[in-house]
Amino acid sequence: MRNKLADVLIKKGITDKKVLDAIRSIPRHLFIDSSFEGHAYQDKAFPIGAEQTISQPYTVAFQTELLEVKSGHKILEIGTGSGYQTAVLLKMNAKVYTIERQLLLFKKTKIFFDKMGYRPKKTIFGDGYKGLPEQAPFDGIIVTAGAPEVPKALLSQLSIGGRLVIPVGVDEQIMTLFIRNSEKEFEKKEFGSFRFVPLLADKN
Repeated sequence: MRNKLADVLIKKGITDKKVLDAIRSIPRHLFIDSSFEGHAYQDKAFPIGAEQTISQPYTVAFQTELLEVKSGHKILEIGTGSGYQTAVLLKMNAKVYTIERQLLLFKKTKIFFDKMGYRPKKTIFGDGYKGLPEQAPFDGIIVTAGAPEVPKALLSQLSIGGRLVIPVGVDEQIMTLFIRNSEKEFEKKEFGSFRFVPLLADKN
């Protein structure tokens, strides 16, 4: 079923072999509610509680491909959610720092990581808008919720050459990539519209 899912993603345009290998190897059914288990390898998003969702596999693969993750890269993830995106990054041998602002999800996913042997560098309960300045700079930052605007704190925490992948917009989002070319110069690219749950600050 995982192989079939990877084949669907290839047909949709995903080409990064490391991303596809991660999708093939991660048991997505363990990341979602048992009532949806039979649908785990469909290319669909599902609710995971606290008004959040596990992203559609295509979206996970698309965002990860834009990050251009290399082994040993230091990646900041905004929105741990179910932990599936975290697992994909870990499978690609990234050093992952992940932030979740929903306390219920944070506790549940942290326990799940421990049980499954997933080892992010740090799983943090906090406000993703602020990023993680004490661990900056990052080779990549991935935001898994829709941001009405791009948090300046996240741009400032990129290393030179670092990439920020963020869905920007209110009702629907434009997938946006920022590449930091120098201290003050950022290159911006846009990649079509997606729908995400909103990125909310200071909710807890």
